[in-house]
Amino acid sequence: MKSAVETLDPTKVRLTVEVEYDELKPSIDHAYEHIAQQVVVPGFRKGKVPPRIIDQRVGRGAVLEHAINESLSGFYRQAVNETNLRPLGQPEVEVVKVPDVNETEGELHFTAEVEVRPEVELPELSGISLTVDDVDVTDEDVTERLDALRERFGTLVGVDRPATEGDFVVLDLSAKVDGEEVDTVSGVSYQIGSGNMLEGLDEALTGLSAGETTTFVAPLAGGEHEGKDADITVSATTVKQRDLPAADDDFAQLASEFDTLEELTADLREQVASTKTSNQAVQARDLLLAELTAGDVPLPAGVVEAEVVRHLEGENRLEDEEHRAEVTEQTNTALKNQIVLDILAEKLEVKVAQNELLDYLVNASRQYGMDPNTFIKTIDENGQIPAMVGEVARSKGLAVALRQVTVVDGQGNAVDLSEFIGSDEEDAADEVAEAAQDATTDESAPEESTTEADKA
Repeated sequence: MKSAVETLDPTKVRLTVEVEYDELKPSIDHAYEHIAQQVVVPGFRKGKVPPRIIDQRVGRGAVLEHAINESLSGFYRQAVNETNLRPLGQPEVEVVKVPDVNETEGELHFTAEVEVRPEVELPELSGISLTVDDVDVTDEDVTERLDALRERFGTLVGVDRPATEGDFVVLDLSAKVDGEEVDTVSGVSYQIGSGNMLEGLDEALTGLSAGETTTFVAPLAGGEHEGKDADITVSATTVKQRDLPAADDDFAQLASEFDTLEELTADLREQVASTKTSNQAVQARDLLLAELTAGDVPLPAGVVEAEVVRHLEGENRLEDEEHRAEVTEQTNTALKNQIVLDILAEKLEVKVAQNELLDYLVNASRQYGMDPNTFIKTIDENGQIPAMVGEVARSKGLAVALRQVTVVDGQGNAVDLSEFIGSDEEDAADEVAEAAQDATTDESAPEESTTEADKA
């Protein structure tokens, strides 16, 4: 088989493929076998009709068409692998030449236009310097953490005054659209300032005392009339404030394993420092990604449009042009990041170990609230394992890259992120451990025991 690539633009190529008759013949033979199972010819058992009779009854053209349709995807994949292309979309295939129907020779020629991953030159990692925030733990940070802990042990007490931010209001609410009541709730407890119900509700409740009612206009957040402006009537049944326990040794003993408030605050200070150190790793990762994607990255328009349409169809918002613009921007960013991180992972020769993939899948199953085994089986059946491997490789590639750049804080001090991104020495140890495990694996184990994670 011969294949050649013509670049049409930075994200699209035309692949020309020439398949010799001998390479197509197995598919032709299989086509005869398949058609023999379908046709009924007097004097011949089903499945035993010879090719010459099939040529007479069905036509050799139909046989060739069956063989070509069956084998085309395989020849396309083979050509993609041989030419090292990275397709991002589905190809537009055109058959330009087929073997002569009257002869047992001739070649199959076809072209495939497909959007591919563009060539992108990444900056040298050794020349990148990232500046992250200092780990500066203030008394205010510790007080905020302590107050949050006190709130967990606080009690709600009714008050006879207008409601303010932070108060809890037990309310009744009704919504009308064009004069028709479309929703109503009663006895709901809502904290002013949480912003997790209707737009404008915080402002409407502020200043409202128990037994008072007010109205306002807001777009509905869900249901049949989602997005439509509604006339909202809200009544405050009760106003409550949260009373916090005193910050003393008794509270320390109630809320923690410590005997004194001093010990508790010291531990909270360490927690804040740990959180801010972790935030440095997240900040460094985001800064590095921004640095890597700062240059021009051509994006395949067809792939972007297909993803945008899929997203909008899922939300039944194909006609919402404003939302289309938002989704298009998000898709462009996500695809740009994916392209750059895939190139980075290949450049760094990142490999995904079985345990890394398994850890990722288990964590993903928790996010979806699914049993890990059920989740892994589902994505395997849907052919999504390769996509999961890609996600792990991108994340790992970014971590490996962070080890090769310079990371400093606002004072110019070097920042050690090895706790969060590992180290090259740890990778070497992992490789030795995996090699030792492979060496002790029972080679007589049945092949059927291999999982999809192993294959990945």
